[in-house]
Amino acid sequence: MKKNIFLLVIFLFLISGCQQNEVIKTHGVAYLKKREKLIIVNETNKNDTVSILGQPSTKGMVDDNLWIYIERTRTRGTLLKFGRNYLKKNNVLVLEFDKYGILERKEFYDKNSMKKISFAKDITENELRKENFIYSFLNSVRQKMLTRRK
Repeated sequence: MKKNIFLLVIFLFLISGCQQNEVIKTHGVAYLKKREKLIIVNETNKNDTVSILGQPSTKGMVDDNLWIYIERTRTRGTLLKFGRNYLKKNNVLVLEFDKYGILERKEFYDKNSMKKISFAKDITENELRKENFIYSFLNSVRQKMLTRRK
């Protein structure tokens, strides 16, 4: 019995020596929520935005006047969660500028507001890929038949 208690005390001593500080991994623009308040619609231009937030994480595919900034923070879970990483912050700032470079619209999304966004559940099937697979399969069978005839 004393041996079990002794092992338990040693085990608890080893566990208590683990790191107590939270390990945080940030990707993107740090403190995006605070910096977003410095940007004012119809007053801030692209140069001001770059000086406050830096270059955007991504720009619009069709329109270069759509800028997107991302902040993603992950940390390790508690011992009860077996130390798995979980998402602490997931902030996205979408800025839209007019043709003169003045901020026209700004939208800020955090982790909670993104849960409210609904996405379509329909799946688009690619008929071209199916035809390509069938064509390539039949073509390979034809090639094998031709090589066996020779």
